[in-house]
Amino acid sequence: MHCPLRKKRPTRDADFSAIAVPSMRGSGYMDYTIETHASRSLKAMDEFRHHEMLCDLVLHVTHRDRTVDFKVHKVVLASCSPYFRAMFTSSFKECHASEITLPDVCPLVVERLIDFAYTSRITVGEKCVLHVLLAARRFQMEDVAKACCDFLTKHLEPANVIGIARFAEELGCTELYQQSREYINTHFNEVTKVDEFFSLSHCQLLELISQDSLKVLCESEVYKACTDWVRWDVEGRAQYLHALLNAVRIYALPPKFLKNQLLSCPILSKANSCKDFLSKIFQEMILKIPLPPAPQRGMQLIYVAGGYRQHSLANMEAYDPRKNTWLKLADMGAPCSGLGACVLFGLLYTVGGRNLSLQHNTESSALCCYNPMTNQWSQHASLNIPRNRVGVGVVDGSIYAVGGSQGSTHHNSVERWDQESNCWSFVCPMSVARLGAGVAACGGALYVVGGYDGQNRWNTAEKYQPDTNTWHQLAPMNSVRSGLGLVCVDSYLYAIGGYDGRTQQCSMERYSVVRDLWEPMASMQHCRSAHGVTLYQGRIFVLGGFNQHGFLSSVECYCIESNEWTYVTDMPVGRSGMGIAVTMEPCPGNLPEQEEEEEEEEEVESRKEHGLKR
Repeated sequence: MHCPLRKKRPTRDADFSAIAVPSMRGSGYMDYTIETHASRSLKAMDEFRHHEMLCDLVLHVTHRDRTVDFKVHKVVLASCSPYFRAMFTSSFKECHASEITLPDVCPLVVERLIDFAYTSRITVGEKCVLHVLLAARRFQMEDVAKACCDFLTKHLEPANVIGIARFAEELGCTELYQQSREYINTHFNEVTKVDEFFSLSHCQLLELISQDSLKVLCESEVYKACTDWVRWDVEGRAQYLHALLNAVRIYALPPKFLKNQLLSCPILSKANSCKDFLSKIFQEMILKIPLPPAPQRGMQLIYVAGGYRQHSLANMEAYDPRKNTWLKLADMGAPCSGLGACVLFGLLYTVGGRNLSLQHNTESSALCCYNPMTNQWSQHASLNIPRNRVGVGVVDGSIYAVGGSQGSTHHNSVERWDQESNCWSFVCPMSVARLGAGVAACGGALYVVGGYDGQNRWNTAEKYQPDTNTWHQLAPMNSVRSGLGLVCVDSYLYAIGGYDGRTQQCSMERYSVVRDLWEPMASMQHCRSAHGVTLYQGRIFVLGGFNQHGFLSSVECYCIESNEWTYVTDMPVGRSGMGIAVTMEPCPGNLPEQEEEEEEEEEVESRKEHGLKR
């Protein structure tokens, strides 16, 4: 009997026409994809494994005289491991073997890898993650290796990061190694206090401290890490100290710190050549000999604290000129404008100012400290008297607060803050009272120019010598200026903008410390007073300020070589009277989630409301 079911099976679309089917209108095809098909198939294969069905391979896993057998399917292992794929599909003897042995690997680890092959799930913890990662790399199961690396990255801490970095380098886990090194760079001060740090070889330590990307508040942290490492085994390690000191940025060490080390560091007393080396550099520092520039560690940002726009602000932001981006940072403890700012040992300090709003007009004597490593503010000893629109400078590790006002009283007094004692003390006063003066340190002296005493705006300038506690008159500026900016570059002072009693200025003049002479330089694109001025990588930046058109948000940059100003960017919010300083970028892990701020509309305020009557 002829059976129609024995007809040749159709193999091409055209062959289906030979089969009698109900007529269908239209033409074309429809593809179906069952999303759960792969997972259901894996689940079925896993059930086969557990019931020892269709298994075609026995893995004998040996470890420390112990052997555990696993019955598996070659195709499953080969599908997720290039190692097993090559073993089972090439000309190796294992290709047709029904049993193979995996020596020197923990059976519990292999069991986890087999479970992953069948289920796509892997569970790792602190006790097993390194063993699983080692086996995953051995059997080329990169998804498992990545899961282990992700776990280790999330659990990096000072006590384990050096060991994890070594392990990642040995296994060729590039991303984990890079993230471990970045963690070490970012948390250097904490890492150098754990046992793993002291197990580094001198070559490993040299390589670590030679990096520009090392994030430290002050180079003294690097110096101390080296001497602590040597102290761990003085007899065996003292021979390496000179090489380590050559990798430290010695010229970036504060002179006061270097002096204390020469007097009291026990390691130096056992290494005469090192002590002579540091002593020579210290002599150059105190003799004010021009020193080679010390390369900066890490990336530096321009920090902007507080300011005024209709009222005093508590904002804290940082500008990255390389990326042309702004970072929102932790707000100050209270709104403040007319404050001074400086950097000491990597920490940013704000001095004085006032909180001016419809509800408040409180002048401040506060000294506040911002730590970019933690993105947190702290309070230190207050000034002896409140100082609004104070000038600030740093000389030899001490902060100077110059002039300013309290109510209708304009100060000619100057205070100095000592970090070790956390105490302010008065030094010799200036020849005249100055509010809104330009202040800068240069060559171990403090320079003060311009300002306002309540009746007169000054073009005069004077210099303070800390070693003699005396002031010396200098050549006057060509223009009267209050609310100006002053920066030191090499042996020159640049006086920028300000208010002359009639209008804000865009002009700039330069003072030669050597010749005691002022000369005009290129003018800014915008007239400004109460603006921020700072030096960043050899260029002068001015930010914000105020003029007859209102509050400015624009940022300009001055190139010394070309004597030209160029527009750079805009601040998130235009303002005046803020504190400006440059220090290391903050640690990303401590930053708030960044949000884009809409720039406020330009507002105009009268000179009286803005405090231009000064």
